[in-house]
Amino acid sequence: MRIGLVCPYRWDVPGGVQYHVRDLAETLRGMGHHVEVLTPAEREESITDPDITFAGRTVPVPYNGSMASIQFGPVSAARVRRWLRDGRFDVVHVHEPSTPSVSLLVCMIARGPIVATFHTATTRSKMLVVLGPAARPWLERIAGRIAVSDFARRVQVEHLGGDAVIIPNGVHVGFFAEGPTLTGRPRGADGPTIGFVGRFDEPRKGLPVLLSAMRTVVREHPTARLLVAGRGDAEQLWSLVGEDLRAHVTLLGEVPEAEKAALLRSIDVYCAPNLLGESFGVILIEAMAAGAPVVASDLDAFVTVLDDGAAGVVVRRDDAAQLGRALADLLADPVRRAELSARGSAVAARYDWQLLARRILAVYETVLPAGGGTVTAGPDDDVPGVPPTGTAARPPRIRRGHR
Repeated sequence: MRIGLVCPYRWDVPGGVQYHVRDLAETLRGMGHHVEVLTPAEREESITDPDITFAGRTVPVPYNGSMASIQFGPVSAARVRRWLRDGRFDVVHVHEPSTPSVSLLVCMIARGPIVATFHTATTRSKMLVVLGPAARPWLERIAGRIAVSDFARRVQVEHLGGDAVIIPNGVHVGFFAEGPTLTGRPRGADGPTIGFVGRFDEPRKGLPVLLSAMRTVVREHPTARLLVAGRGDAEQLWSLVGEDLRAHVTLLGEVPEAEKAALLRSIDVYCAPNLLGESFGVILIEAMAAGAPVVASDLDAFVTVLDDGAAGVVVRRDDAAQLGRALADLLADPVRRAELSARGSAVAARYDWQLLARRILAVYETVLPAGGGTVTAGPDDDVPGVPPTGTAARPPRIRRGHR
């Protein structure tokens, strides 16, 4: 099968949707399918994979506690048309098509089987309230809808109508379960260790709550350490840490996937103190696959991933006192940690990409026409608000990764 995947967010910036598209493409290729990806990026040169096409640059806007990528206009539309015509895809699979992005442009321009995955879990999205009615005629061209969680499904049902099958985010379980530990040291070698992975200067990730909770932890576990991996302003982080915690916090910065996996295999507990805006929780699955017990805030998506709390410890969000107590108690109880590790590994196995990719392929099969055929691009002048290709200030060019 020839499959076109569309990522609306910058490929050169780490993020859950980008990882989802990357891992799905890799898994489908491993199953023998031809897969190409259309995605924006800050720089064309950052895309080196020949099966990834540069869709242009985006304008970042605040959305869902993070930054969304806005991409529209005649140049972007021309790139989409060329990608569709050259790709000769059996099916096109767009992600997060409900914002003004390359994913929505594909829905507007493509003629043929379209599948969409919805990731967002914000229940009061101003963007969806405003754009939903306007975008609905094009979103109705989507023949198969997927949501990564029940919460993401509710959002698209409420704002966009229709329904979606739930297929969660996936993880390469074996990649996280097996391999070296960070610096080759086993868990607990230098005292109990807590891990945090994420953009630490995004308020919704809740790192300040975890730092406050660490003060309870170090009172009872004087050698405890917190390892922080991710992007953000280091100076701002250290101002939050304070002198009393500085010796107990290690900032690793942004780490590659292999190092993240090694980190998760090295820590005694993984903590997710997130405050809002999470539709799933891939990092929880990655941590459980690596054997790390999880302590997480009581976001609905996290509770679901943790098997209603059976595979991890759930605490009230934004409650540093309860979080600190839970972390300290778990670090003092190796038997409980071993139980959670075993349960977590079993839960993580349900989210392996090999299983989930087959479910996604089944959705593709349901939208393929009986007589076959490929996805094509509609006429140049049929997209309201986007001038025809020839009216662009300069002719657009399409660029795939370097060969």
